[in-house]
Amino acid sequence: MLVMFRLKNYMSFREEAVLDLRAVSYKEMKGHVIQVGKNSVVKTLAIFGKNAGGKSNLISALYYFESFILNQFFADGKEAKDRAGRMPDLQRSPFRLRTTVDDTSEFEIIFVHGGNTYQYGFSVASDEEEKDSIEEEWLLFNDVTVFERKKLDVTAEKRYRKEIEKLKTVRQDRLFLGILDYFSNGEVKTVVDGLKDYLKNGFNVHMEYYIESSVKGVLTNVSFSERLLKDESYRKVVESFVKNVDVDITRLVVEEILPTREGEGRRYSIKTGHRVFDEEGKEAGEVLFDLSMESAGTLRYFSFIQYILSMLEQGGVFIIDEISSRLHPILTKFIVDLFQSEKNDKAQLVFTTHDISFMDRKRLRRDEIAFVDKNEKGESSIYTLADIKIRSDASYAKDYLNGKYGAIPVVELGENKENEAFGG
Repeated sequence: MLVMFRLKNYMSFREEAVLDLRAVSYKEMKGHVIQVGKNSVVKTLAIFGKNAGGKSNLISALYYFESFILNQFFADGKEAKDRAGRMPDLQRSPFRLRTTVDDTSEFEIIFVHGGNTYQYGFSVASDEEEKDSIEEEWLLFNDVTVFERKKLDVTAEKRYRKEIEKLKTVRQDRLFLGILDYFSNGEVKTVVDGLKDYLKNGFNVHMEYYIESSVKGVLTNVSFSERLLKDESYRKVVESFVKNVDVDITRLVVEEILPTREGEGRRYSIKTGHRVFDEEGKEAGEVLFDLSMESAGTLRYFSFIQYILSMLEQGGVFIIDEISSRLHPILTKFIVDLFQSEKNDKAQLVFTTHDISFMDRKRLRRDEIAFVDKNEKGESSIYTLADIKIRSDASYAKDYLNGKYGAIPVVELGENKENEAFGG
């Protein structure tokens, strides 16, 4: 379970910002909270804010953190996740709206996995060749320091010192965590394996690998999981969730794409079944469509639901930017309801949205409603309704639209601008 994520000097986040999922001791909607060790965390967190306020930058930071770590594990090569291909690298971009630019970015995560608490972070800058250079790095396991690193100097807690001191290889361009993953054994290896398992299987910043278009047939490379290809019973469950949303789809079909050149690996495509009718309106067979021929909303829902079902089954956090995009509000509500269900005791959902119907005291707790806002200097920050001490009986959506909570566009349309907009 994700407890906290901290970032500093990444894109519009110049100062330290914390995405905090720890629950406040409210009386309302206690079913929205999961107890994990000494912490209680919320199941869902909805993030609101104006356009260009920094919401997507926050999701980008989470993705950068995840991909930067996973792509450095030697043992996995570049196969970072259970997806069709490795995670694409994301270029780090420090805050640039100052005359003096600090190039060092910092990231840290706290999570509970397998009953243990992990705290891991690193700071990274660019060297003379503009390549990533690790400045600091640290790992704590159940509040005990496993190692701390400054540049090439690594120190370890007494319990782990003997094992870590055997590893003399420290590189400025690599995380020490990757070195430990490949070379360590014993207790240190057990700790690293737990952290690695969470990032690979329990921490999912959802990326949609397709070119956005409103033209059918142009949408391509919709992501699907390895499990969908190999696990027929799981595919049937995904199929049932898709059929409930798009009644025209009768089934999902996995087809292997034959290699077109020597040495080409195995590839697959997903097709959707549709009923065919004769001239009298009677069902007369089936035709298979390429997945790209489905509506953009169906594709986005399909892309979501396969990973959501695995997350609800196995546990972890699912992170989505603009969850409401191209989805009917009922579908968005359905996805959120899956995570808020009393049956769910191991999965979390973090999402950005402009849909203020979620800003409802009967739907979300005050610690489940967050905002990302940007000040006049272009610096973003994160806060929740709980942070700004809003009463439980407040009219959240109305007050937000009236500007009471900030993080809302300020549109000044004077008479001259109005005339210009309408050709005057």
